Amino acid sequence: MTLDTSIEFLKGIGPERAKFIRSVLGLNTVEDFLTFYPLRYIDKSKIHAIGDLREDQEAEIQLKGKISDVQEIGYGAGQKRLTAKFRDDSGTLDLVWFRYSKWMKEQLPLNREIFIFGKINAFNGILSMAHPEIEIDERKALSGSLSPIYPGSEKLSKRGLNNKFFQTVLMEITKNLPSLMEENLPHSLTKKLKLINRIHAFYHIHFPKDFGHYEHANRRIKFEEAYFFQLGYALKKQHHKSSVLGNPFQKIGDDFKNFYNNCIPFELTNAQKRVLKEIRTDMKKPIQMNRLLQGDVGSGKTMVALLAMLIAKDNGFQSCIMAPTEILAQQHFAGISELLENTNVTVKLLTGSTKTANRKTIHEELLSGELSILIGTHAVLEDIVQFKNLGLAIIDEQHRFGVAQRAKLWAKNRIPPHILVMTATPIPRTLAMSFYSDLDVSVIDELPIGRKPIITAHRREKDRLSVFRFAKDEIEKGRQIYFVYPLIEESETLDYKNLMENFVHITQFFDDKTPIMLHGRMKPDEKGAAMKFFASGKAEIMVATTVIEVGVNVPNASVMIIESAERFGLSQLHQLRGRVGRGGEQSYCILMSSDKLSKESRTRLKTMTKTNDGFKISEVDMELRGPGDILGTQQSGVIDFKKLSLVTDGDILKVAKKAVEFLLKQDPKLEAPENLALRTYYVKQYKGKNKWSRIS
Repeated sequence: MTLDTSIEFLKGIGPERAKFIRSVLGLNTVEDFLTFYPLRYIDKSKIHAIGDLREDQEAEIQLKGKISDVQEIGYGAGQKRLTAKFRDDSGTLDLVWFRYSKWMKEQLPLNREIFIFGKINAFNGILSMAHPEIEIDERKALSGSLSPIYPGSEKLSKRGLNNKFFQTVLMEITKNLPSLMEENLPHSLTKKLKLINRIHAFYHIHFPKDFGHYEHANRRIKFEEAYFFQLGYALKKQHHKSSVLGNPFQKIGDDFKNFYNNCIPFELTNAQKRVLKEIRTDMKKPIQMNRLLQGDVGSGKTMVALLAMLIAKDNGFQSCIMAPTEILAQQHFAGISELLENTNVTVKLLTGSTKTANRKTIHEELLSGELSILIGTHAVLEDIVQFKNLGLAIIDEQHRFGVAQRAKLWAKNRIPPHILVMTATPIPRTLAMSFYSDLDVSVIDELPIGRKPIITAHRREKDRLSVFRFAKDEIEKGRQIYFVYPLIEESETLDYKNLMENFVHITQFFDDKTPIMLHGRMKPDEKGAAMKFFASGKAEIMVATTVIEVGVNVPNASVMIIESAERFGLSQLHQLRGRVGRGGEQSYCILMSSDKLSKESRTRLKTMTKTNDGFKISEVDMELRGPGDILGTQQSGVIDFKKLSLVTDGDILKVAKKAVEFLLKQDPKLEAPENLALRTYYVKQYKGKNKWSRIS
């Protein structure tokens, strides 16, 4: 037997069962069975008395007694169930089998002392146990160790693949662990971290003597998953830094200096200056920059991106920004164009709705080098879009793009452009430590000077009149407000109708004000015109769907009213709230909801009212939704940890990351004798599995 041995050759399985197990559980080899971990454990060292049982007994229990009075009872359409009595010195319990064979009925050990194990059910005050596990051997029943409970289903049980079956198969496999498995971590590391060896870990994860042994096994296996996962990313990052060429931007020239000294309308924060210095240091090197820029809503990422693009221009290179939506691309274009108004730097917008004549001009100016900065959507990736010398590619809200889409930017220049990936959706630290650890990470962790924290409140339908009055008071002060409504694909028609009806109500209440509408059914030029009209101050109220989630920047808007807030996710609520609070005035976000809220909805709304910190919000979001959703649709299939949890095991990830960094600093090629086993294991198990993490 080896770890690669097919499960059909295991005792008690065979070809037919193996085929069924593969189809239901996806287990193909002995190694797959070893990582088919128990869901939980039962302490069978204790024997309960029937007289002490309660109707609300939750956990499975073990009893000692005798079976008698076996009967077959007909019910339903020709169906039968098997029943029996189980007695000990303190009372009697009903046993029942709804699925049984003639063989099982004949083999029941009657009127002899045995052990049964299972879950207690209660009906009309009568206690029963359905499909109990039966053990005749007292030594096995009272082994003193914890008994593993494996994932199961009715489909499996019907084929005899119950918990006892998995215990038997895994007991046989774990007996052979010394010949199956070798240590894959350096002795110096396991000693330093007080980790048990691999063989003991896999034995005690299935058959722990007690919960102490289980904890040691669990910690070792979680660490191993974290360690090799981190190693894959770290090796890729190391390879990138040593072999992927980039254009060195050595100088700071006139375009950067002129803009920095004369055109920035506000003082950069210390965080912006720090991040700009990190980017500048990267771009000086003849190695492609691969950096993630995290910054909460309104923290000033776009300004940092623009300064980086000016460095590229001073060194004779072009830049582009790729955004996931037209409205965000238009916002970037409007903001950057305004900032560059008094400079010689040219910037243009390319989206799906750009007119043919304009496209042709853009294509020509890109090829000639006349155009310095291109801002666009997926349209930037089209083969016809060719640059003379693309030196910096910036990807905004990177989780909205797939790996293949991002990689297309590489092909836009002979030497790949430097890559700056931006996100206004804060990434939980465990995700940043794992799925983004092949990137260098910069964080803008302070808001521009003069910004006040947004006050967030949760209100219900009964409070609507007071909320409207408050909004009216803000408008009287010269402010503007947003009303945002959900738009969910499955019920788009209904939501659209809801939006239109509420627009009428808002128009009636704010009868002397000018509202404007923005929603997904509008054409791109209509959306642009609506945003421009609102930004100009000619409309005091914008009634919109979530198309305004990212990129909308109207500093005079001070109130965000989110209708049916319970229908939004935390990340989306945080992004929407970020549309206000962009000026110097106090801003407010009001979350309107129905009276009936789920526990999860209450948690989301309470989190929003308690904090403005996007990183804290992202942690709660991950606890609620799980890491797959946070990563975005393009990466959601990559989490295949069997034991490690990105929600609760941040400390283990942190220790593993530090251990990997230390390892590669000491032995970059894993050539030292004590690292050869680690290298062999990594190449066999993990090499090639981290391809999804390529950002550029």
